[in-house]
Amino acid sequence: MSHTWDPERYLAFADERGRPFVELVARIGAAAPRTVVDLGCGPGNLTALLADRWPDAELAGLDSSPEMIEKARATGARVGFDVADLRDWVPSAPVDVLVSNATLQWVPGHLGLLPRLVSAVAPGGWLAFQVPGNFDEPSHTIRTELAAEEPYAAHTGGAAVPSSHDPAVYLDALAGLGCAVDAWETTYLHVLTGPDPVFTWVSGTGARPTLQALPEDLRPAFETEFRRRLAAAYPQQEYGVVLPFRRIFVVAQVPA
Repeated sequence: MSHTWDPERYLAFADERGRPFVELVARIGAAAPRTVVDLGCGPGNLTALLADRWPDAELAGLDSSPEMIEKARATGARVGFDVADLRDWVPSAPVDVLVSNATLQWVPGHLGLLPRLVSAVAPGGWLAFQVPGNFDEPSHTIRTELAAEEPYAAHTGGAAVPSSHDPAVYLDALAGLGCAVDAWETTYLHVLTGPDPVFTWVSGTGARPTLQALPEDLRPAFETEFRRRLAAAYPQQEYGVVLPFRRIFVVAQVPA
């Protein structure tokens, strides 16, 4: 079941979403790469940081969402942005740095993609990615439970659902391909503000395919109940709403 992305909704918490990217890229040891590719670049605001890090590199940002690429091109960043599906992407020549930020969780069986991604990197180059690791949290389990209830279940069964693995799984897979691997995890405590902030967060990412799968006459009731359950799971504090968010990071250097 297809869905579309809303760049503006996604950017509602741009600082919180961007921090893992910054911390991921900081661990890449490339000094002066010639080519850098961001697979799943989204609205391009973070890809622009790669141009700052490596000003002499040729940069490309790829995303399967035309809406995201349109937004990315409007940033004016020194990056060639194009629509492409990472499952089919093959570079014309191996790249020096390949980054994928919060994207692989949307690709079922993405462990099977790792050998091809490694092969797309030049000898001695770098593959770096991060994915959410919070799928057992209420922000996801509430959506799953509600979507399985009637009258919603008949419409949501084919909606895309993200998933990922623990750091050790990625480390083992990439080490088995001969890479030197740095893998770790971090749980952020995001303090969110505004009305129904957790709903705003998840409706821009993990819950979006489910919401779009619902017909117009059912979506308002689903959203109302979803908001209610999220508000109970993530209560308002005097300083905001705390959203614990676990992230999985992997930086691998391909053998020279």
